[in-house]
Formats: sequence, structure tokens, C-alpha cells
Amino acid sequence: MTDALSLDAPAPTRPDGADADCWLACIDCGETYPPFAAVRYACDDCGSLLEVRYAELPDWDDFSGQGVWRYAAALPFETGRTGPIDAENPSGDGGRQGAADPCGVSLPEGDTPLYEVPKIEADLGVDRLRVKHEGMNPTGSFKDRGMTVGVGAAAAVGVDRLACASTGNTSAALAAYGARAGLETLVLLPAGKVAAGKVAQAAIHDARILEVDGNFDDCLDIVQELANRGEAYLLNSLNPFRLEGQKTIGLEILERFRDEEGGFPDRIVLPVGNAGNTAALYKCFRELVQSGALPRSEVPKLTGVQASGAAPFVEAIENGADSVERWEEVETRATAIRIGEPVNAPKALPGVRETGGTAVAVDDEAITAAQRDLAREGIGVEPASAASIAGLRKLREREVVDADERVVCLTTGHLLKDPEAATAASDDPEPVADDVDAVLGLVEE
Repeated sequence: MTDALSLDAPAPTRPDGADADCWLACIDCGETYPPFAAVRYACDDCGSLLEVRYAELPDWDDFSGQGVWRYAAALPFETGRTGPIDAENPSGDGGRQGAADPCGVSLPEGDTPLYEVPKIEADLGVDRLRVKHEGMNPTGSFKDRGMTVGVGAAAAVGVDRLACASTGNTSAALAAYGARAGLETLVLLPAGKVAAGKVAQAAIHDARILEVDGNFDDCLDIVQELANRGEAYLLNSLNPFRLEGQKTIGLEILERFRDEEGGFPDRIVLPVGNAGNTAALYKCFRELVQSGALPRSEVPKLTGVQASGAAPFVEAIENGADSVERWEEVETRATAIRIGEPVNAPKALPGVRETGGTAVAVDDEAITAAQRDLAREGIGVEPASAASIAGLRKLREREVVDADERVVCLTTGHLLKDPEAATAASDDPEPVADDVDAVLGLVEE
């Protein structure tokens, strides 16, 4: 881990010669770049991941409004827009300064519920449990938070074709935001491995959908090569601007939990696919610590959960490894996290370790049971979302999570993202005659 990714790292300082309030920095060698002068996903010098850094980090008093753009003071743009991007003059070339600054396309997104789940809370035996349901975003997943910023960045650098590899939710979000922006959108999906509801979403928003004879990681390899050739603007979570939008999940959790529970949660449990949310939440915590808005001692423990059939991140945590080893074969009914190489692991592994968290793998049966448990609380989620509850249960059984902890579980996608999985997890309808007595007889029986 580089010193810059430590929770104890000092606040960033503006690079010499920089004229914008934010910039891109390599997480390994520290090389810096202007935010929108060129299309860039990785460090030119060493090839490592980039992240957005800021000359001024906000405090809680700097936020106003609702949704993702309530936190504009912590983002590379000042605002989101609700209309299409003007192709003749998409944006300026700065970053958080000046009237011509770029801004993201907003549907709007964010401001998702932080549910109480009293039955699950009592069953698991924790002091407090809340569920942050990101399936209540416009396209039904957390991906919308990243796209409102990412599509704005695309406009800022002047591209006209967007692309992503996807297990489904990214494609749906990109297609919607690309359509809103009036930009061509290309989606690569692993053939036969994406839930029908997600494919339908991408299709109806006019994305060009290509089904690749391979898995998600193969799709991402192709999209990265297209991006490297300048044929499309990559909007997977390798794109550092995507994660800026996703870190607002952490800001919302901390702000609302503090206001409603009187303090910050001890632990946040979340599903891990590409590890973008884990990386984004950790960046949120680091910036709040650096600004003085979050005491170092009160940073929540980041706890990742993967399906047993796709758990390279858990393997790295358990083995104390500095990087993940790609799993060539992955399989789980939790399609949103069916990923063999989490590309944001270099940012996310330090996040778990620096916060005192952990990672755990759960089998598909435990995920389905957790999906049903959430449904009994009135919360409808797709299977990958329920992994957070299943993981918390396993960690309570192992006594890794203590009974006195206050926990937030993140659920990432809506129930109707995967209607086939919902049907499989449910009881079958019961046939009955067209007669009141027949109905009563069946009910009483």
C-alpha cells in the first residue's frame, strides 16, 4: 500500500503549475495530471490506477440540497444537469471552478433509503442494523451515482461514444445516462450470464448491446482495448470519475446515520464485485478524516462479501496478499458480483485493512435465504445485494462481528433487476377454483 492510501495520510496539496481545484493522481508513483485535458484511465508512467484529488476538502457544513449533487463540494463538478449535453459546447476544461465548468447529467440519483430491519436485527443480535438500499436509484442500482459524474467527465474531455463491460447494472445505468446526454453507447455483456431485466433496460435506452462469448473479465479486456485505441470512453469503475459519484454512498450513510442514531456506524458491510464501492467508500472516509469531518477513531470498518464461486478478493484478504489473483472460472446466481478479477482491488484492499475490516465468502443458498429475509422486511433486492446480509450473518456466527456493533448493510440493486432469481427464491402460486368457498378452504387449510 502506498502512503497516499493510508488513513493517516495528510490532505493532498495542489501540484506545482496546476490551475484547477482538482487533479488526477497515480495511487502508486504519485504522478499528477490535469483532470480533463486528455482521456486517461491509468498512469502514463507506471500504469497504475488513478484517483481524483482536491485542493480543498469539504466539511459537513459545505453540503446542501439533495441526492448525489448535495455533495458537489466533494466532487469534480459543481452541479448536475437534467438535460442533454450540448455537443457544440459540452463543457469547459477546468474542474470545480469557473462558470464554464463541466457538469454531470442527472436523472436525478442518490438520496436512497436507510431502512430499519427490526426482525433481521433481532435475529442477528447486533445493537443496531440499518440497510442502505441503492436499488432505489433511477435505474435500480448504485451505478447511477457513478454515471452522473462519469458521463459529465466524458463530455468534459469531448468524446462522443461511451462504452462499458457489464454484468448488467453498469450497462443499464450507462445506457440511461448516455441516452439522456445524447451520446452513443456501446455495451459488452457475457453471453447468457446477465439477468434479463438488466439486458432489457440497456436495450430500451438504445444502447448497442454486444454479447461476448466469454465472462465479464473477458468483456472488460475488450473494452479496455477499445478505450486504449481511442474508439470509446470507458465507463467501468477503472474510470476514476465513476468512483467519485459512488463515494456519495458513504457520505449519505454517515450523515443520515449520525443524524438518526446519534453517531457513526461501527461497520459497513457491502457486496464486492469489481470492488469499486469498497474503494469509493474508503476514499470518502480518507477525505473526511483529512478535512477533520470524521474522527480517525470513528471510521467504520469496511467489510466485503463475495459469493463463494467468485471470491478472489476474499482470498487476497485471507492470504494477506497485496493483490488479487484472477479467477478464470467464476459462477454464482448473484450475477452482479460474478467477477473473477476485481480491478479496484489496489484501492479496496487497503480500505478493508486500514479500517480494521475483513472479507468473507458466502454460498448461493445463504444469499437466497438473505434475499428472502429482506423481502420479509418489505425490501426487495437482487441476489448480489443480499450478500451483505448473508455475510453479516456468517461473521456473527464466527463472532467476528460483536453484538454491540452498529452496522449498515449496503444493498446495491433492485429486486426486479433479476426477476428470474426472485421467482426461483419464492413460493409458487397456488391454483384455486373460481369460487369464494374454494379460496377460503385453501386459506384455512
